Amino acid sequence: MKFCSECGTSLEWREFEGKRRAYCPHCGKIFFGQLKVGAGCLIEQNDKILLVLRAKEPFRDRWNLPAGYVEDDEKPIEAAERETFEETGLRVKGEKLIGVYPFTDDPRGNGILIVYRCRMVSGEIKTTDEGLRTEFFGKRAIPEKLAGGGHNQAIWEWAES
Repeated sequence: MKFCSECGTSLEWREFEGKRRAYCPHCGKIFFGQLKVGAGCLIEQNDKILLVLRAKEPFRDRWNLPAGYVEDDEKPIEAAERETFEETGLRVKGEKLIGVYPFTDDPRGNGILIVYRCRMVSGEIKTTDEGLRTEFFGKRAIPEKLAGGGHNQAIWEWAES
């Protein structure tokens, strides 16, 4: 961020509360960095988990849960359901919070991935511009190349349960 979102003045860097932060010398606003918030679905079928092979960077050609960023006008569980449909063609219903996974390995910024257990409601798996393939994997067949951004943590936690 180079300019103040309140008044448009060029930002400066100053120390506040022991951290270097963007500061507007005109209106005095201090900008605090925010974590990226993602939400995804853990979908099981016959003791297997649904994973999507990413078509885009970051983490292209790596497997992840159906997931994406939470929009500012939606609840995380709604984002998980929406993203699952966008990435897989499946309509799902979020049922239970599985976990929250912090990450620092995404080049778009640090954040958290909120994962819900979801059940399939309707639709059929399809290929999208976000996923090269979508497949179910058993606990002993989890692919080696997993996406970061909290996905690897959630997938391995499921596989070890």
